[in-house]
Amino acid sequence: VQVMESRGGLVQPGGSLRLSCAGSGFTLEKYAIGWFRQAPGKERKVVSCISSKDGTPYYTDSVKGRFTISGDNAQNTVSLQMNDLEPEDTAMYYCAAYRSDAYYYCAGSPREYRHWGQGTLVAVSS
Repeated sequence: VQVMESRGGLVQPGGSLRLSCAGSGFTLEKYAIGWFRQAPGKERKVVSCISSKDGTPYYTDSVKGRFTISGDNAQNTVSLQMNDLEPEDTAMYYCAAYRSDAYYYCAGSPREYRHWGQGTLVAVSS
């Protein structure tokens, strides 16, 4: 089981960026997927996650209304569309997965996730 993030990048404040998480060795229908971020000197925290069975999304308060998570079972990918980016969104972003049969729920704690990508840097700056 592997997950891999697409490349991040440098974006101006107010700009948009789309990250994708590609899964191999498993099907998204059986795994909850989370997007986490970690800024220098800070702990890794959940940004958004999506449940396995029904695609219920979760967003941390600071990104609600700006970020959208979505899954594509045919492509076995989960995307994170990030709009209206702010300098505070600058961080390493990680995609992660864990086996789940839950409806309406995905874990917010990184400890629940077993499979992690290498991370990709998103920098928001003018």
